[in-house]
Amino acid sequence: MRRISIIINVCLAALLPTGMLAQGRLVAESEVLNVGEILYQSPRTLTYRLVNRGNAATSITSVVPSCGCTQVKCPTAPIPAGEAVELTAIFDARTLGTFQKEIEVYADGTSEPLYLTFQGRVVADASDYSGTFPVDMGTVKLSTADIEFDDVNMGDRPEANIMVLNNTRNTLRPQLMHLPSYLTATYHPEQLAAGRVGRIALKLNTERLLGYGLTQTTIYMARQLGDKVSSDNEIDISAVLLPKLPKRTAEQMTKAPALIVEADTIDFAPQLQKHHGKVKQTITIGNAGQTPLTVYSVQVYGNALTVKLSERKIKPDGKAKLVVTLDAERLHRQKKEPRVLIITDDPRHPKTILTCKH
Repeated sequence: MRRISIIINVCLAALLPTGMLAQGRLVAESEVLNVGEILYQSPRTLTYRLVNRGNAATSITSVVPSCGCTQVKCPTAPIPAGEAVELTAIFDARTLGTFQKEIEVYADGTSEPLYLTFQGRVVADASDYSGTFPVDMGTVKLSTADIEFDDVNMGDRPEANIMVLNNTRNTLRPQLMHLPSYLTATYHPEQLAAGRVGRIALKLNTERLLGYGLTQTTIYMARQLGDKVSSDNEIDISAVLLPKLPKRTAEQMTKAPALIVEADTIDFAPQLQKHHGKVKQTITIGNAGQTPLTVYSVQVYGNALTVKLSERKIKPDGKAKLVVTLDAERLHRQKKEPRVLIITDDPRHPKTILTCKH
């Protein structure tokens, strides 16, 4: 039986084209490598094991990495059939975040390359931060320039973080300027090495806020000693302090005031298509509860909106008119989306946000 098998194989080989009888075929034991986390500016060496699965020797003629951050080393000597070699890639990360890179490997006797891929995430100091740095301030990049402390209560000490990337080749000491009395900042680390990521922790002292509702301010990032304040290095801060409402029994809750709003979205777009100055709309708000509703504050995010409320105390089943005016010229200079904030003594919904389309 074994002799018959050998004869059949020999006959089949004789029928094959000559070029298919002697050809190397390079394959990778693993075409995709997941390298996990890589430290920024800390080169990582990757190794691929390549095997010649053909029936003749082959040689690697060229390798083409997908970016200049990858250097490749590979043998140039012929690889006999059935033998394996190692291809080494040195990846020097130059940007933070997730990545996927490719290496094209060309061998003699074939026009199609073998594609090798490696992927992972570049981090600084092996931190767990995996986001991006969309705010470019030149020497530093920030994860955000807009911090909102939402729905805080008196006595709370909430904290928010700003991730900072040192975008230079020198050590920096990031500092925030014009901090109000209700904000404190700590820096981790205080000195940030070149290319590294640090964290600025902002802590809010709610007891120093001036009142319920929205408090807004602007602070500034000092990129170097003697840096001045400008629109290029500003960071917007806002906090919404909710009122301290009395505890109510289940029976009292059935009679509690209840804010109702005609619409939670104000669409200025149709008006702005006809007028490029100031446009206004009137929204009706009411009280669906059985006791009077108190409106503590009506405020706006940014300076493109102004508001005027007809009544601050709304009787049961009563209504009030809220006039909202949008200034199109100021809108173009405003970073935040225009919104209206209403703070009341409605125990179920003390805060209500009206969004504005434009």
